[in-house]
Amino acid sequence: MDNLPEWKKNQRKQLIAAREAIPAEHYQLWSRAITNFLKQGLAQAQHMTIGIYWPFRGEYDPRCIAECFLQRGATLALPEVTGKDEPLCFREWSPDTPVKNGAYGIPVPLETRIVRLDAVIIPMVGFDRHGYRLGYGSGYYDRTLATYEHQPLTVGVAFELQRLDSIYPQAHDISMHYVVTEAGIFRTKDHQLIPESVLQNNSNNERP
Repeated sequence: MDNLPEWKKNQRKQLIAAREAIPAEHYQLWSRAITNFLKQGLAQAQHMTIGIYWPFRGEYDPRCIAECFLQRGATLALPEVTGKDEPLCFREWSPDTPVKNGAYGIPVPLETRIVRLDAVIIPMVGFDRHGYRLGYGSGYYDRTLATYEHQPLTVGVAFELQRLDSIYPQAHDISMHYVVTEAGIFRTKDHQLIPESVLQNNSNNERP
């Protein structure tokens, strides 16, 4: 594609505007659906360290499921920007953790311990049929995931109106293991985003 950076910039602007314009009743309904799918998809959260995020500009709010994961025995963490071209560090967090304003005015935990992740719920500005994520353009998550020898489970979260045919991924882009929207759980398999329900049905049909 000619002038890919400009195309991505325009897509971000349009998708963020569309997300911020979601009527409150739709946002709440879709968010409840995403919460339920996340609870279902991460049912075995015991002893897992799960990265979440503080919502920004109309994103789904994963703090809705924080108490559920904590009750299941998980450790939760929020990202902190430590430098413009640096990977994120994730600091342990719970709903009663003191926070401070970090980069972009987004709250981060106040001097809690830095942890390594088993799974991470990642906000997406957009996503495509191959499981690739369109972010805000700073590359923080890609740099962070690149620091792991064994990549944590990646779960991208967005609303269906943020779905694109392709984001035209580059060499540094990392596809999500899963994408969760209000429509369901989708898994990236053979470079295609496929509903988890379809994969489970196929698996059941293949059993003797």
